[in-house]
Parts: sequence; structure tokens; C-alpha cells
Amino acid sequence: MDAAAEQPTMQAIVWPRYGSPDVLHLEDVPKPRPVEDQVLVQVVAASLNRADLDYLRGWPLFGRLFTGLRRPRSGRLGLDAAGRVEAIGPKVTRFQVGDEVYGNMTTYGFGAFAEYVCAPEKAFALKPSAMTMEAAATIPEAAIVAIQGLRLRGGRTPKPGDRVLVNGASGSVGPWAVQIAKALGAEVTGVSRPEKLEFVRSIGADHVVDYTAGQFPPRTQRYDWILDIAGKDSMRDWRRALTPNGVYVVVGGTIPRMLQALVMGPLISRSAEQTMAIMTWWKPFRREDVAALEKLVADGKITPAIDRRYPLREVPDALRYVDSGHAKGKVVITMHEPMSLPPAPGLHW
Repeated sequence: MDAAAEQPTMQAIVWPRYGSPDVLHLEDVPKPRPVEDQVLVQVVAASLNRADLDYLRGWPLFGRLFTGLRRPRSGRLGLDAAGRVEAIGPKVTRFQVGDEVYGNMTTYGFGAFAEYVCAPEKAFALKPSAMTMEAAATIPEAAIVAIQGLRLRGGRTPKPGDRVLVNGASGSVGPWAVQIAKALGAEVTGVSRPEKLEFVRSIGADHVVDYTAGQFPPRTQRYDWILDIAGKDSMRDWRRALTPNGVYVVVGGTIPRMLQALVMGPLISRSAEQTMAIMTWWKPFRREDVAALEKLVADGKITPAIDRRYPLREVPDALRYVDSGHAKGKVVITMHEPMSLPPAPGLHW
């Protein structure tokens, strides 16, 4: 029997080409072996992000410079993972076999939608013992985007009493942003579609706005900080909603809208007291931000909002659900069969 035949396998979602969730399928693939500073983690839970859909489709096109021009270079999908260390490479110094960890695979070839994931040790952090695997899996991408979107490159954040508006408050990043802004002492307004407004209130928003009703962006109120996750409306309209020295940061949305922010933001910021910017300072799984989020969770100031759970084989269905816009918070992939009916949306550990 040759060595290849003896190599152990695992189940993983395979991503053979760019397209819709229909291109994904579950396969037996070789189980990786950690080398050098790599850690092999048995995945207990993973979570979905809107970015998974962008990578899946190969959009925007310039993103294929990093993921593969004609087809996905890694052949694997998934950013957020939480699990237990099963094996370590000879140069690993931070972890031991059996440690419970979580991490972000964005810059390490993706692959969280699998029974095992293998990446350099710097991709992971020790999971706090009081935090469940599912809760940990919701943090690496979305919560980091939220906390960094509420902090400018120079360190400015919303102050106690500031009026903060989160546009797109009910999806993957938004619930984290609402709660982090509240923890900073801000008066928070969450923007969402009408059927999600009660959910946005339940995570701590002081006010809610239905973007389908009336004029939007609002012109009767001024905000000290606007975090735009939806990224659809013009910067000129958002500028009218800012206080004279307010901050507007866009972290998601359509490509034309993102390009507009990239070009116009610096021009507006130079000509006025206001700051308008696209978040170009994003640093995946920045250790200082991970520590800050862990403390906020431990202090009970923020809590993962988990909407639904899917087994690994149903990742395509989970992505379709996220793409529908109906998700209230995070969608989690578990390595065991979930209940036949998902729990009601809300805050779950």
C-alpha cells in the first residue's frame, strides 16, 4: 500500500470554481499535517460571513488577484473556526495538544468549513474557558471588523454620550457594532429592514430606523459617528447626517459605493472638520482587539447573537440563508447535527 493511500482523510466543503453556493460540495479530502509553526485544529464550530459569499463568487474581480484568477487557489472556503488542537508543528510555542482555540483563516487559505483546519499558530488565540465553541466561532471576522470600524487609524473612538448610527445593524457585523458602541457609552441607533427592528432593539439599540420607510439616510437627526455596513447610499447624503466634526466609516457595500468612499472620503475629510473614510486599516484577528473583545464578553457587555445553526453538509443552504438577508446575527456551522428546528433568533451562548 502506498503512502498516499495511507494518508488519513477528513470531510470538507470543496470550492472548485467561482459561482453560487451550488458549486460547493462535501468531499473526503486529505487531512493536513502541521509543519514548522502550524497548528492542526479539530473544528467544533465555524461561522459564516458576508465575505464568504464575496469570495465564493470571486467578486470584486480584483479580489481574484489574491484568491486565484481563473479558479479558487485554495479550493476551500470559510474564515472563522473554533476547536481543539490535535497536533502541532515542531516550531509551535504558544499552544499544546488539547488547547481550545479560535481563529481567522482569511490570510491562510480559508478552509474553516471542514472537520480540521491547519494554519500557522498566529492565526489562533486561546479560547476563554467560559466561552462556548459556537460563541468563539462568531468573533474572528465580524466582531473584529466592528471594533475596528468604531476606531479611526489615529485611535479616536465614539465618546460617552455620542450619537452613533449603525447602518446594517442586524446581520453579521452590525449586532457586534451596536453592542460595542453601547459599551463605549454611546447612544446607538440601529438601521435595518422592518422585520428585524425588534431584534435590533433586543441587542441594545436605543433607537431603530426602518430604512424602507420615509427619507433615508435621515436628515432630521445628526450623528457623531456613522458605521455603514450596508454601503448603498451616497456619501453626500450621509455627510448631511453627520455633526460638524462627525465620523463616517464604511466597511461594506457595493463596489461602486466602496470606490466612491475611497476617492471622495479623503477629499471631504481635507475640506471639512468631518471625517469620511472607507476602513482601509482593517487588520484580521489583531491580537489587541481580540483581547478587548474577550474582556467585553467576560464582563457581559457584549454577547454573540446566533440566529441559526447548520451541519457541515448544509453549508450551501447556510450561505443561501445569509445571502437572503434574513439572518438576525450570526449563522453557525456545527460539526454535529443541530436540532431539527433552529432556535429563535436572539442572544445565545
